[in-house]
Amino acid sequence: MNNVSYGKQTMVYFGKVTRIALREKSWKFIIFAAIISFIVATVTGEDMFSCFEATKSGFFTLASACIWLGIFNSIQSICKEHDIIRSEYRQGMKLSSYITANVMWQAVLCLVQSIVIFIICICFGFFSSAPEDGVILPAVIEYFITIYLLTFGSSVLAIMVSSISGTPLTAMTIMPFVLILQLIMCGVLFELAEGGVADIISNTTFSKWGMSAFGATGDLNSLEYRIMEEVKDNPMMVEALKDSFPPVDAYDPTEENLLGSWLMCIVITVASALISILGLKIKNRDS
Repeated sequence: MNNVSYGKQTMVYFGKVTRIALREKSWKFIIFAAIISFIVATVTGEDMFSCFEATKSGFFTLASACIWLGIFNSIQSICKEHDIIRSEYRQGMKLSSYITANVMWQAVLCLVQSIVIFIICICFGFFSSAPEDGVILPAVIEYFITIYLLTFGSSVLAIMVSSISGTPLTAMTIMPFVLILQLIMCGVLFELAEGGVADIISNTTFSKWGMSAFGATGDLNSLEYRIMEEVKDNPMMVEALKDSFPPVDAYDPTEENLLGSWLMCIVITVASALISILGLKIKNRDS
């Protein structure tokens, strides 16, 4: 297999990965996507776009669901085949082809999952009150792109974790920490000190950039806080509260925010794939 090109090996392993996935009934991941998106849509749909807090929470819930699904898709995909990988690597398998094949399969699976998530969210009113216009495209298209980038990117992140994990048990042990990192470092649950270590780490998370993209498309900064709505008949109180709740720059509906957030999701995805290849090469360096 040494003389087989990267492209040919990639297609061979893509076919193998696809057959294994179908044999292992990967359609269950699509069912998981349907169940999770149904829960998200029914819990948050009525309050979406009525006020800043509810909309921000809804976006955070949707982003978290996409990240969870993506990670769950592939967290054991590589580590469970380490013995096979080692054997085929000795026979000339290109580890880059193997990882690329797995990434390609996840791209297909995540596309189907994203379509399911998006359709269910629409059917159950998650986006029913959303503005029709997005930043550069119709809002529904921008929301779909963000959902896909989060789900697919998280799947590739999980491939990275799986590549550096010795066993499926190790990978599953690491998974909760990866999820917690995504939830905490996005800046929604806790305010991160600008320029601090936590803020720097947050730049490597899908959750931060997913929230930025959702916030830009949904024009979060145009929504009032619930307490401001309650005191709207008192102009002095409204003005005082505006000073207490300054707009969040990351949620400004600008092309720079939206495209920058999408680009960062892509960069983290590519970096995760490259680290996966490097991780496998290190684990098989004696082969």
